[in-house]
Amino acid sequence: MLSLLKKKSEAGALALAPAWHPNFRNYEKLPDIKVVRTAFFVNGLAIFVLLALLTFFGYKEWQLRGLRSQVAEWQQRIDKHKKASDQGVATFKKFQAEEAKILEVDTFLKSRITLSDLLIRLGSTLPANIALDAVELRETGLSLRLSVRGEAAEASGYATAYLEQLRADKELVDFDEFQFASQPVRNPATNRIAVEFFLHLKNQPAKK
Repeated sequence: MLSLLKKKSEAGALALAPAWHPNFRNYEKLPDIKVVRTAFFVNGLAIFVLLALLTFFGYKEWQLRGLRSQVAEWQQRIDKHKKASDQGVATFKKFQAEEAKILEVDTFLKSRITLSDLLIRLGSTLPANIALDAVELRETGLSLRLSVRGEAAEASGYATAYLEQLRADKELVDFDEFQFASQPVRNPATNRIAVEFFLHLKNQPAKK
């Protein structure tokens, strides 16, 4: 038993003993004995990156060429239909000009009062001592020519009162000014006082 232990201890001592001669090998100069060399992976990776870049730029160039082709096709279509388009635009502008004129006339006609309704209102509110001789609808307002019974001072009072009545009439909302258009004068043919009123329409220039 002791002999076995002694043999094991001697074997361990021999394993731990340094080599009997120095190691003069230069590992940098020794040939590479790897099955697959490191340079292969480096070169392979570089080639893969290069191919990927070439593929990317080739795809982008193909896309750019397609866009250029589409732009050229669209430009040809534009050039082909440009004359007809310009004519259409010119016609549309003429239509807009005519439409503006029609709308202006329509707005003007709608803004004008209805003369028949106005005459009915004036006839129903006319005082007994005043007669309506003429009604003239002008661009800026309404002219009323009246005959008033009575002496000059009395007839003038009747005319003034009637003008105030018209000014207070809630149905005459289209007018904003009520005034004498001329001084009362006696008409020798009827022996009555002739008076003229002018009712100015709203949103119209003042009477010159």
